[in-house]
Amino acid sequence: MDYKNAGVDIEAGYKSVELMKKHVKETMRPEVLGGIGGFSGAFSMEKFKDMEKPTLVSGTDGVGTKIKLAFLMDKHDTVGIDCVAMCVNDIACAGGEPLFFLDYIACGKNEPEKIATIVKGVAEGCKQCGAALIGGETAEHPGLMPEDEYDLAGFAVGVVDEKDLITGADLKAGDVLIGIASSGVHSNGFSLVRKVFDMTKESLDTYYDELGKTLGEALIEPTIIYVKALKSVKDSGVRIKACSHITGGGFYENVPRMLHDGVHAVIRKDSYEVPAIFKLLQKKGNIDEHMMYNTYNMGIGMIVAADPSDADKTMEAIRAAGETCYVIGEIKDGEKGVTLC
Repeated sequence: MDYKNAGVDIEAGYKSVELMKKHVKETMRPEVLGGIGGFSGAFSMEKFKDMEKPTLVSGTDGVGTKIKLAFLMDKHDTVGIDCVAMCVNDIACAGGEPLFFLDYIACGKNEPEKIATIVKGVAEGCKQCGAALIGGETAEHPGLMPEDEYDLAGFAVGVVDEKDLITGADLKAGDVLIGIASSGVHSNGFSLVRKVFDMTKESLDTYYDELGKTLGEALIEPTIIYVKALKSVKDSGVRIKACSHITGGGFYENVPRMLHDGVHAVIRKDSYEVPAIFKLLQKKGNIDEHMMYNTYNMGIGMIVAADPSDADKTMEAIRAAGETCYVIGEIKDGEKGVTLC
Protein backbone atom coordinates (compact mmCIF):
# COMPACT_ATOMS: atom_id res chain seq x y z
CA MET A 1 0.00 0.00 0.00
CA ASP A 2 1.20 3.50 -0.77
CA TYR A 3 -0.21 7.07 -0.86
CA LYS A 4 -1.21 6.81 -4.54
CA ASN A 5 -3.23 3.66 -3.84
CA ALA A 6 -4.92 5.59 -1.01
CA GLY A 7 -6.05 8.15 -3.58
CA VAL A 8 -3.42 10.90 -3.37
CA ASP A 9 -1.06 11.24 -6.35
CA ILE A 10 2.01 13.20 -5.26
CA GLU A 11 3.48 13.15 -8.78
CA ALA A 12 0.29 14.73 -10.15
CA GLY A 13 0.73 17.46 -7.55
CA TYR A 14 4.25 18.15 -8.77
CA LYS A 15 3.03 18.31 -12.37
CA SER A 16 0.25 20.75 -11.42
CA VAL A 17 2.78 23.11 -9.87
CA GLU A 18 5.00 22.97 -12.95
CA LEU A 19 2.08 23.66 -15.30
CA MET A 20 0.80 26.62 -13.29
CA LYS A 21 4.19 28.33 -12.77
CA LYS A 22 4.05 30.29 -16.03
CA HIS A 23 0.66 31.72 -15.11
CA VAL A 24 1.76 32.63 -11.59
CA LYS A 25 4.91 34.29 -12.90
CA GLU A 26 2.83 36.72 -14.97
CA THR A 27 1.32 38.21 -11.79
CA MET A 28 4.57 39.07 -10.03
CA ARG A 29 5.17 42.55 -8.57
CA PRO A 30 8.54 44.07 -7.56
CA GLU A 31 7.61 43.67 -3.89
CA VAL A 32 7.43 39.87 -4.10
CA LEU A 33 10.48 38.29 -2.46
CA GLY A 34 11.68 34.79 -3.25
CA GLY A 35 10.53 32.38 -5.93
CA ILE A 36 7.53 30.18 -6.55
CA GLY A 37 7.14 27.06 -4.46
CA GLY A 38 8.32 28.14 -1.02
CA PHE A 39 6.52 27.34 2.21
CA SER A 40 5.20 30.90 2.41
CA GLY A 41 4.94 34.00 0.24
CA ALA A 42 7.01 37.05 1.18
CA PHE A 43 5.99 40.58 0.22
CA SER A 44 8.03 43.70 0.99
CA MET A 45 6.27 46.66 2.60
CA GLU A 46 9.16 49.02 1.80
CA LYS A 47 7.15 50.82 -0.89
CA PHE A 48 4.46 51.83 1.59
CA LYS A 49 6.63 53.33 4.32
CA ASP A 50 5.91 56.82 2.98
CA MET A 51 2.20 56.47 3.75
CA GLU A 52 1.20 58.38 6.86
CA LYS A 53 -0.59 55.37 8.36
CA PRO A 54 -0.36 52.34 6.07
CA THR A 55 -3.32 50.09 6.84
CA LEU A 56 -3.79 46.52 5.68
CA VAL A 57 -7.21 45.44 4.42
CA SER A 58 -8.10 41.85 3.61
CA GLY A 59 -10.82 39.78 2.00
CA THR A 60 -11.59 36.10 1.62
CA ASP A 61 -14.30 34.32 -0.36
CA GLY A 62 -15.04 31.51 -2.77
CA VAL A 63 -16.99 31.01 -5.98
CA GLY A 64 -19.88 29.12 -4.38
CA THR A 65 -22.06 26.75 -6.34
CA LYS A 66 -21.27 28.52 -9.61
CA ILE A 67 -18.50 25.91 -9.63
CA LYS A 68 -21.19 23.40 -10.66
CA LEU A 69 -21.49 25.15 -14.04
CA ALA A 70 -17.77 24.74 -14.61
CA PHE A 71 -18.16 20.99 -14.05
CA LEU A 72 -21.15 20.67 -16.38
CA MET A 73 -19.65 22.84 -19.12
CA ASP A 74 -16.13 21.46 -18.62
CA LYS A 75 -14.96 25.08 -18.61
CA HIS A 76 -12.49 25.89 -15.85
CA ASP A 77 -10.63 28.99 -17.08
CA THR A 78 -12.93 31.70 -15.68
CA VAL A 79 -13.96 30.62 -12.16
CA GLY A 80 -10.53 31.74 -10.97
CA ILE A 81 -11.39 35.28 -12.05
CA ASP A 82 -14.58 35.03 -10.00
CA CYS A 83 -12.61 33.93 -6.97
CA VAL A 84 -10.22 36.87 -7.18
CA ALA A 85 -13.04 39.32 -7.88
CA MET A 86 -15.04 38.33 -4.82
CA CYS A 87 -12.03 39.06 -2.60
CA VAL A 88 -10.44 42.13 -4.18
CA ASN A 89 -13.71 43.97 -4.87
CA ASP A 90 -14.30 43.96 -1.11
CA ILE A 91 -10.82 45.39 -0.57
CA ALA A 92 -11.46 48.09 -3.17
CA CYS A 93 -14.69 48.97 -1.32
CA ALA A 94 -12.52 50.09 1.59
CA GLY A 95 -10.30 52.17 -0.69
CA GLY A 96 -7.54 49.58 -0.69
CA GLU A 97 -5.10 48.54 -3.39
CA PRO A 98 -4.86 44.72 -3.61
CA LEU A 99 -1.27 43.60 -3.10
CA PHE A 100 -1.27 39.83 -3.13
CA PHE A 101 -3.57 36.84 -3.40
CA LEU A 102 -3.50 33.19 -2.32
CA ASP A 103 -5.79 30.47 -3.61
CA TYR A 104 -6.96 27.14 -2.20
CA ILE A 105 -8.21 24.34 -4.43
CA ALA A 106 -9.68 21.19 -2.90
CA CYS A 107 -10.30 18.36 -5.36
CA GLY A 108 -11.35 14.75 -5.40
CA LYS A 109 -8.57 13.85 -7.82
CA ASN A 110 -5.68 16.01 -8.97
CA GLU A 111 -5.84 16.35 -12.74
CA PRO A 112 -2.80 18.59 -13.43
CA GLU A 113 -4.11 20.16 -16.65
CA LYS A 114 -7.45 21.04 -15.05
CA ILE A 115 -5.79 22.49 -11.94
CA ALA A 116 -3.44 24.57 -14.10
CA THR A 117 -6.42 25.89 -16.09
CA ILE A 118 -8.15 26.96 -12.87
CA VAL A 119 -4.98 28.71 -11.70
CA LYS A 120 -4.69 30.38 -15.11
CA GLY A 121 -8.03 32.04 -14.35
CA VAL A 122 -6.84 33.04 -10.87
CA ALA A 123 -3.73 34.59 -12.44
CA GLU A 124 -5.87 36.47 -14.95
CA GLY A 125 -7.94 37.90 -12.10
CA CYS A 126 -4.76 38.92 -10.31
CA LYS A 127 -3.48 40.67 -13.44
CA GLN A 128 -6.76 42.55 -13.79
CA CYS A 129 -6.41 44.02 -10.30
CA GLY A 130 -2.62 44.27 -10.07
CA ALA A 131 -2.22 41.73 -7.27
CA ALA A 132 0.56 39.16 -7.12
CA LEU A 133 -0.36 35.48 -6.80
CA ILE A 134 2.21 34.66 -4.13
CA GLY A 135 0.96 31.33 -2.86
CA GLY A 136 -1.70 28.67 -2.86
CA GLU A 137 -2.58 25.11 -2.06
CA THR A 138 -4.04 22.22 -4.03
CA ALA A 139 -5.40 19.54 -1.70
CA GLU A 140 -6.49 16.15 -2.93
CA HIS A 141 -9.44 14.77 -0.91
CA PRO A 142 -10.18 11.22 -2.08
CA GLY A 143 -13.27 9.79 -0.45
CA LEU A 144 -14.44 13.24 0.64
CA MET A 145 -15.12 14.75 -2.79
CA PRO A 146 -16.08 13.14 -6.12
CA GLU A 147 -13.04 12.63 -8.35
CA ASP A 148 -14.23 15.07 -11.04
CA GLU A 149 -15.16 17.92 -8.66
CA TYR A 150 -13.28 20.66 -6.85
CA ASP A 151 -13.87 23.73 -4.72
CA LEU A 152 -12.05 27.04 -5.00
CA ALA A 153 -11.50 29.79 -2.44
CA GLY A 154 -9.08 32.64 -2.03
CA PHE A 155 -7.63 35.27 0.27
CA ALA A 156 -6.34 38.72 -0.59
CA VAL A 157 -4.47 41.47 1.24
CA GLY A 158 -4.36 45.12 0.24
CA VAL A 159 -3.12 48.41 1.63
CA VAL A 160 -4.56 51.90 2.06
CA ASP A 161 -3.40 55.00 3.90
CA GLU A 162 -5.74 55.31 6.89
CA LYS A 163 -6.83 58.80 5.77
CA ASP A 164 -8.03 57.31 2.47
CA LEU A 165 -10.21 54.57 3.97
CA ILE A 166 -13.74 54.60 2.55
CA THR A 167 -15.94 54.41 5.64
CA GLY A 168 -19.20 56.19 4.81
CA ALA A 169 -18.75 58.35 7.91
CA ASP A 170 -19.35 61.64 6.08
CA LEU A 171 -22.34 60.53 3.97
CA LYS A 172 -25.11 63.12 3.99
CA ALA A 173 -28.49 63.79 2.44
CA GLY A 174 -28.14 64.81 -1.19
CA ASP A 175 -25.15 62.62 -1.96
CA VAL A 176 -25.47 60.78 -5.26
CA LEU A 177 -25.45 57.00 -5.70
CA ILE A 178 -23.68 55.80 -8.85
CA GLY A 179 -24.06 52.19 -9.90
CA ILE A 180 -21.38 50.39 -11.91
CA ALA A 181 -22.74 47.73 -14.24
CA SER A 182 -22.20 44.03 -13.58
CA SER A 183 -21.43 41.42 -16.22
CA GLY A 184 -24.39 39.31 -15.17
CA VAL A 185 -25.11 37.09 -12.19
CA HIS A 186 -21.46 37.25 -10.99
CA SER A 187 -20.93 34.65 -8.22
CA ASN A 188 -23.99 34.80 -5.98
CA GLY A 189 -27.41 33.19 -5.96
CA PHE A 190 -26.46 30.13 -8.00
CA SER A 191 -28.25 27.75 -5.65
CA LEU A 192 -31.48 29.42 -6.82
CA VAL A 193 -30.28 29.57 -10.45
CA ARG A 194 -29.74 25.81 -10.35
CA LYS A 195 -33.31 25.29 -9.12
CA VAL A 196 -34.80 27.45 -11.88
CA PHE A 197 -32.89 26.03 -14.85
CA ASP A 198 -32.17 22.38 -15.62
CA MET A 199 -28.50 21.90 -14.95
CA THR A 200 -27.82 19.72 -17.96
CA LYS A 201 -25.49 20.22 -20.90
CA GLU A 202 -28.49 20.46 -23.21
CA SER A 203 -30.08 23.20 -21.12
CA LEU A 204 -26.85 25.17 -20.76
CA ASP A 205 -26.16 24.89 -24.50
CA THR A 206 -29.60 26.34 -25.35
CA TYR A 207 -29.36 29.64 -27.23
CA TYR A 208 -31.68 32.48 -26.14
CA ASP A 209 -32.29 35.39 -28.49
CA GLU A 210 -32.79 37.79 -25.59
CA LEU A 211 -29.40 36.83 -24.16
CA GLY A 212 -27.58 36.83 -27.48
CA LYS A 213 -25.74 33.72 -26.31
CA THR A 214 -26.35 30.36 -24.72
CA LEU A 215 -27.65 30.09 -21.17
CA GLY A 216 -24.37 28.56 -20.03
CA GLU A 217 -22.32 31.36 -21.58
CA ALA A 218 -24.48 33.98 -19.85
CA LEU A 219 -24.33 32.30 -16.46
CA ILE A 220 -20.61 31.51 -16.38
CA GLU A 221 -19.58 35.04 -17.41
CA PRO A 222 -16.92 36.02 -14.84
CA THR A 223 -17.44 38.64 -12.16
CA ILE A 224 -16.19 42.12 -13.04
CA ILE A 225 -13.19 43.28 -11.05
CA TYR A 226 -13.80 46.92 -10.10
CA VAL A 227 -10.36 47.76 -8.69
CA LYS A 228 -9.21 49.83 -11.68
CA ALA A 229 -12.51 51.72 -11.90
CA LEU A 230 -12.37 52.76 -8.26
CA LYS A 231 -8.69 53.66 -8.55
CA SER A 232 -9.54 55.78 -11.59
CA VAL A 233 -12.06 57.71 -9.48
CA LYS A 234 -9.48 58.24 -6.74
CA ASP A 235 -6.83 59.35 -9.25
CA SER A 236 -9.31 61.89 -10.66
CA GLY A 237 -9.28 63.67 -7.32
CA VAL A 238 -12.77 62.60 -6.26
CA ARG A 239 -13.22 61.27 -2.75
CA ILE A 240 -15.62 58.34 -2.72
CA LYS A 241 -17.72 58.74 0.42
CA ALA A 242 -19.06 55.20 0.63
CA CYS A 243 -19.01 52.03 -1.43
CA SER A 244 -20.98 48.79 -1.59
CA HIS A 245 -20.11 45.58 -3.42
CA ILE A 246 -23.45 44.02 -4.43
CA THR A 247 -22.96 40.33 -3.70
CA GLY A 248 -25.04 37.73 -1.84
CA GLY A 249 -28.05 39.42 -0.29
CA GLY A 250 -28.39 41.80 -3.21
CA PHE A 251 -29.36 45.42 -2.58
CA TYR A 252 -31.27 44.92 0.66
CA GLU A 253 -28.36 43.37 2.55
CA ASN A 254 -25.38 45.14 1.00
CA VAL A 255 -26.44 48.77 0.53
CA PRO A 256 -27.08 49.33 4.28
CA ARG A 257 -23.50 48.20 4.97
CA MET A 258 -22.24 51.45 3.42
CA LEU A 259 -24.54 53.66 5.51
CA HIS A 260 -24.25 55.17 8.99
CA ASP A 261 -27.19 55.70 11.33
CA GLY A 262 -29.44 58.56 10.26
CA VAL A 263 -29.11 58.23 6.50
CA HIS A 264 -31.22 56.25 4.05
CA ALA A 265 -30.45 55.17 0.49
CA VAL A 266 -33.11 55.56 -2.21
CA ILE A 267 -32.52 53.64 -5.45
CA ARG A 268 -34.64 54.02 -8.57
CA LYS A 269 -35.15 50.70 -10.33
CA ASP A 270 -35.91 52.42 -13.63
CA SER A 271 -32.59 54.31 -13.69
CA TYR A 272 -30.93 51.60 -15.80
CA GLU A 273 -31.90 48.59 -17.91
CA VAL A 274 -31.93 45.33 -15.95
CA PRO A 275 -29.92 42.75 -17.97
CA ALA A 276 -31.85 40.06 -19.82
CA ILE A 277 -30.43 37.19 -17.75
CA PHE A 278 -32.22 38.48 -14.64
CA LYS A 279 -35.51 38.98 -16.49
CA LEU A 280 -35.27 35.43 -17.85
CA LEU A 281 -34.41 34.05 -14.42
CA GLN A 282 -37.32 35.86 -12.75
CA LYS A 283 -39.79 34.77 -15.42
CA LYS A 284 -38.68 31.12 -15.60
CA GLY A 285 -38.57 30.79 -11.81
CA ASN A 286 -41.67 32.88 -11.08
CA ILE A 287 -39.54 34.74 -8.53
CA ASP A 288 -40.95 37.70 -6.61
CA GLU A 289 -39.28 41.00 -7.53
CA HIS A 290 -38.30 41.71 -3.92
CA MET A 291 -36.57 38.33 -3.78
CA MET A 292 -34.67 39.12 -6.97
CA TYR A 293 -33.29 42.36 -5.49
CA ASN A 294 -32.62 40.55 -2.21
CA THR A 295 -30.57 37.84 -3.94
CA TYR A 296 -28.94 39.23 -7.10
CA ASN A 297 -27.04 42.30 -8.23
CA MET A 298 -29.69 42.92 -10.93
CA GLY A 299 -27.10 44.47 -13.22
CA ILE A 300 -25.28 46.65 -10.67
CA GLY A 301 -22.13 45.11 -9.23
CA MET A 302 -20.81 48.10 -7.28
CA ILE A 303 -22.38 51.26 -5.87
CA VAL A 304 -20.40 54.37 -4.93
CA ALA A 305 -21.64 57.45 -3.13
CA ALA A 306 -20.22 60.87 -3.98
CA ASP A 307 -20.96 64.53 -3.46
CA PRO A 308 -23.38 65.70 -6.19
CA SER A 309 -20.77 68.20 -7.39
CA ASP A 310 -18.45 65.25 -8.12
CA ALA A 311 -21.02 63.07 -9.90
CA ASP A 312 -19.98 63.87 -13.48
CA LYS A 313 -16.28 63.58 -12.69
CA THR A 314 -16.85 60.25 -10.94
CA MET A 315 -18.72 58.81 -13.90
CA GLU A 316 -16.11 60.05 -16.36
CA ALA A 317 -13.40 58.28 -14.36
CA ILE A 318 -15.38 55.03 -14.22
CA ARG A 319 -15.99 55.13 -17.97
CA ALA A 320 -12.33 55.91 -18.59
CA ALA A 321 -11.54 52.62 -16.83
CA GLY A 322 -13.80 50.80 -19.30
CA GLU A 323 -16.86 50.29 -17.12
CA THR A 324 -20.48 51.36 -17.60
CA CYS A 325 -22.22 53.39 -14.89
CA TYR A 326 -25.48 55.16 -14.07
CA VAL A 327 -26.84 57.58 -11.49
CA ILE A 328 -29.22 55.23 -9.69
CA GLY A 329 -30.29 57.15 -6.59
CA GLU A 330 -29.40 59.39 -3.69
CA ILE A 331 -28.93 59.58 0.06
CA LYS A 332 -31.67 61.03 2.24
CA ASP A 333 -32.07 61.64 5.95
CA GLY A 334 -33.89 58.83 7.70
CA GLU A 335 -33.58 55.41 9.25
CA LYS A 336 -30.56 53.43 8.10
CA GLY A 337 -31.65 51.22 5.22
CA VAL A 338 -32.53 51.20 1.53
CA THR A 339 -35.71 51.82 -0.45
CA LEU A 340 -36.07 50.62 -4.03
CA CYS A 341 -38.74 52.45 -5.93
